[in-house]
Parts: sequence; C-alpha cells; structure tokens
Amino acid sequence: MTSVPSPAVELSADEARRIALRAQGLLGAPDRRGGVRGVLRHLGAVQLDTISVLARSHELIPYARLGAVGRRTVEDAYWTEGHSFEYWSHAACILPVEEWPHFAFRRRAYRDRPQWHHELPDGAYDTVIKQLRAEGPLTATELGGAKNGGEWWDWSASKVAVERALMFGEVVCTERRSWKRVYDLAERAIPDALLHDDLDDRECIRRLVLLAGKSLGIGTRTDIADYHRLRGEQFDAVVADSGLVPVSVQGWAKPAWADPAALTTPPRGRHRTTLLSPFDSLVWERARTERIFGFTHRLEAYVPKPKRVHGYFVMPLLSGGRLVGRVDPARQGTTLVARQISLDNHKAARPMAQALTEAARWVGCTDVRIERVNPPALRPPLAAALAAGGASA
Repeated sequence: MTSVPSPAVELSADEARRIALRAQGLLGAPDRRGGVRGVLRHLGAVQLDTISVLARSHELIPYARLGAVGRRTVEDAYWTEGHSFEYWSHAACILPVEEWPHFAFRRRAYRDRPQWHHELPDGAYDTVIKQLRAEGPLTATELGGAKNGGEWWDWSASKVAVERALMFGEVVCTERRSWKRVYDLAERAIPDALLHDDLDDRECIRRLVLLAGKSLGIGTRTDIADYHRLRGEQFDAVVADSGLVPVSVQGWAKPAWADPAALTTPPRGRHRTTLLSPFDSLVWERARTERIFGFTHRLEAYVPKPKRVHGYFVMPLLSGGRLVGRVDPARQGTTLVARQISLDNHKAARPMAQALTEAARWVGCTDVRIERVNPPALRPPLAAALAAGGASA
C-alpha cells in the first residue's frame, strides 16, 4: 500500500457525508440546464443492468438527481449525437465520450489477454469488422445471430467476435436497442480528436483516479479504486500525482483523499428526497455506504427468495441527506406495489410516501399499494402520508 502523507485537512464524518452527496449531485440545486448529459459527465459512469422494475437503472440515476425526466429524453440524451459509449468501467457502464482515451490501458490489457472463455473460428473476427464497415451500426442478431441456440452463454461466432472487438476498442457500443447492444466501428463513432491510445497505462490510471475522486468527493483507497474497478496497487502508483488531497475523517479507520475543489466551499443546499437504484454510484461500495450513512445495502436479486431480507430489487430511500429506509417495488398495471417497506423510524414515513408518489407518477402509475411494512406500527402513518399526497395505500 502507498505511503500516505500526514493530512493537513481534518473533516468530521458529517462534513464527509455532505461532500459525498454534493459530489454525487444529490445536494444542492439540480443542474437542469446540463440535464441527463450533465449528470453523466458529473458522475463519469452510469451503470447498466438488465433488471427493470420501476425502470432500468440507467434511467433511475438521472431521475434521482433531476426528478421526473421523460424516459425517452433520458435515452436520447445518452445515445444520440455521439455523446457517450458503453464500456467496462465499474461494470458495464455508459461513459462520456471524452473518457474514451482513459480506457486505453484496459483495451490494451484485453488485447494482450492470453486466454478467452470462447473459442473464435478463423476469419470470424475479420468478417464482423467487414460487415460493420459495409453496413453500418448493427446488433449481434443483425451480424448473424447472438447465440447458437443453447443457453445464454452459448454465443455464436459473430457474437464472440464483436464482443472481443468491443473489448479491444476496434468496435464501440453506441446505444442499446430493445436492450441489445448496437455496435459500430470506433473510427466512425468516436471523434477523431479522442480516437487514440496515446496515453500510457500510468496516465490513464492517474486520470481515472482523479475523475473518481471528483465524482465521489471524498473516499478511501478502496472507494476510489473501485469506482472504475482499478486495483489497489494501481491507485497506489498514481495517487501522489493525481491531484487529490490527503484528508482524515473522524471515525474513518483508513486514510482518505478528497477532491480539492470539494474542500474550498462548504457543501450546502437542498437535499433531494428520492428512491435510489441499487446500482446508483452513491451506494456502489457496500463498506463505503455503511461508513458514510450507517446503512447496510445489499442487492438481493440474486439471493434465493427464501433468504432475502428486504426483497428482490431493494431501493434505498434518501431523505435529508441520509438513507432512512428502503422499499422493494413492483408494477402491476397502473399500480406501483410496495411489496416490502422498511423504515428507520416514524420520521421516515412522510419522505417514503413522497418518494413513492413521485416515482409512481414518473412511471405512469396512478395508485400506490403497500403490502408489508417493517416495523408494522409505521404502516398507519405511512398510509396517512400517502393519502395526504393524493395516493392510495
């Protein structure tokens, strides 16, 4: 681990929490002029996921920060006019197109990878590249079929080839169409000024560490490295030159670094009351979420149903700058169903009612139905708050 200089700045846990919220766009006036693209640039990465309950996660991210942005507006903002691309960052993420050069180190690593899970027949890679060059952007199905007919991992040769070309950087995912990746040649999709791999590995990583620090506001070694799935030793090699400032935070057992700009102005402003996607970058890192908010967050979608504690797609409730509850939502026609709600205390009932009502309207639901509430004694105040806001309980 890197040697950490003695920090000149000491912060309280509350100051660190507010810095993190502002950096994530959840404290202060929303940047409505920047819109969805502004949110993407601010966060640096928006995670994609196949699960869709209220909406897909990449739609929920700008909703949490901007409010009821039209879902078509969200998709258009991401994918039209070449403002972004999809690549492997924290996971499969939408990334601002200006970050293309920063992932050259990862593209090179994939090219040098000695083994792959799928064999590739001779000529299959070149065939896919030629087809994209001749026909323009295509899905894997349009390239010849995504699968051989077996299980989901039974990819066809054309799917293996185009995914490998994506990892190498010769091909770019320029949008999702009915959740299928649309592939195009990087030489067409990425602006000439950005289409290069000139940055060496160290400079790529240094820039990503700085960007992650800015997007988080403040974080430990693990927090910052995890943002773009860097290794700890990669962080260690560049942090001294990254521009981030060593700080200490009361109650944090490990050293931390902060965006210097985040330290110059005290974070103030209005807190957003909203439901968060479980894939929101505010709560990506479980240990960080517990450290900052005292809140244990776990995605249980892949946990066997009998072993789930809070539900399938649990969305934390953010209110007053704190995580004060959670809900496992579903949709049945025009009804938003709160299958299970957990609240920290009675003060969280009104914010949960507000968040549920706003989310229901956003996705076109006219009613909210509560199934289970924990603790049960909070069901009456929650139902009353929903009724006061014009929603049923």
